Amino acid sequence: MPELISEPVDLVIVGGGTAGIIAAKTAGTLGARVVLVERDRTGGDCLWTGCVPSKTLIAAAARIHAARRAAVFATHPVAVEVDFAAVMAAVRRAIERIEPVDSPDALTKAGAEVIAGEAVFTGPREIRAGKRVLRFRHALVATGCTPTLPPIPGLAEVKPLTSDTVWDLTELPRRLVVLGGGPIGCELGQAFARLGSEVTVVEAIDRLIPREEPQAAAVLAARLAGEGVRMLTGTTVAKATGVPGAVELEVTGPDSRGVLCADHVLVATGRRPRTSGLALDAAGVAVDERGYVTVDGRLRTSNRRIYAAGDVTGAPAFTHVAGIHGSIAATNALLGPLRRVDHDRMPWVTFTDPEIAHVGLTEDQARRRNGDRVRVRMLRNTEVDRAVTEDDTDGFTQVVLGRGNRVLGATIVAPRAGEMLAELAAVVARGGRLREVSSVVHAYPTWADGVWNTALAQAQTTLTSPARRRVIRLLGAVRRATIWS
Repeated sequence: MPELISEPVDLVIVGGGTAGIIAAKTAGTLGARVVLVERDRTGGDCLWTGCVPSKTLIAAAARIHAARRAAVFATHPVAVEVDFAAVMAAVRRAIERIEPVDSPDALTKAGAEVIAGEAVFTGPREIRAGKRVLRFRHALVATGCTPTLPPIPGLAEVKPLTSDTVWDLTELPRRLVVLGGGPIGCELGQAFARLGSEVTVVEAIDRLIPREEPQAAAVLAARLAGEGVRMLTGTTVAKATGVPGAVELEVTGPDSRGVLCADHVLVATGRRPRTSGLALDAAGVAVDERGYVTVDGRLRTSNRRIYAAGDVTGAPAFTHVAGIHGSIAATNALLGPLRRVDHDRMPWVTFTDPEIAHVGLTEDQARRRNGDRVRVRMLRNTEVDRAVTEDDTDGFTQVVLGRGNRVLGATIVAPRAGEMLAELAAVVARGGRLREVSSVVHAYPTWADGVWNTALAQAQTTLTSPARRRVIRLLGAVRRATIWS
């Protein structure tokens, strides 16, 4: 029989990924009695199958690519032999180095009790956690999402890879077909191509990374094509046959009609929330038609004592979004629902080469909301001296401006776009103006010159506006009158 704990817990957290970990540490810092329930291992997708392994793989592939590309600086071409086992060993080492930060021991030291086991709600204020039943004052659902396969006949039978299982590979695929041209598909597709796989990316709509600015997608598509990645956009898969090592995909699209052959298929087309088995209905927690937990701006569910955070809410699936969700949910649960989440000002980065970093509104979103008051300032990397010195001038910095030159959004395409974006993300977060950036001296030559020069160009435009010219003429008249009086 489960052991009933009579004393209510201040906060029960279901899920030990980023949202749950940050919530637990936040609650522990506040002195609350907090229990975190995790059925598998703490750390979540980011540590085990997402950010950490993928960025390590990308880094290894980038260094291999750089060695091959060294000839552009008048060195002799370098023949690079890729040891895929060593690359995957580096991935595992990175996970091992970061894992202690997210471990049960670290959570215990932060003031949270960790229970290993399944969590099932047995009422609006009660949950079964492993072999215990806990009453709670508040609870947080932070169970994340899992990859899902598209409904393609035969696809499951060919045992496709996903972002969860690709890390189990022991040999580099000679031919890899990636289904999905979003961030995950493009990141992993480029990395495997640089490691030596023949990569084909299949995307159902007519361009890659549809959430980004069209110009960003065009730059990335050109780079991938230049590196030998075959891209089939506007293309669908009718069926899959075969076994791992000999897979055939029947495809239809504007540039292709026939069969693609591959050693492996990597599916990067979508995810679904991990909510099955939680008995959310017993707790009075509503979900939408896709299964995501519905929340308000303060991350409260339909049961006001239960919050939800991270990917399980259908929010943008980024680790930093899950992290801020966890912090907001924990403080709102324990101190009162005061903090709101603002997804419109959340930054994100697609870690291809070049990186694509974005914050706020795209140009199209801004025009739909603000009409003709929107202006766009763009500076191409051909005008950034650091880009010229590194012979890496693909990309641009684009800033979307609203009334009063307030920054509504920005997109940067560059090798260090993720770092370059931070300055503009801060401006967007506080509803600031681009002139705030132009007044800050930036070190030269850096990639951040792209942001600064964009701001300086806008400042010069403002100085030469008709209204400003009228002010200058008026000041000139005042000076002349003073001299002759």
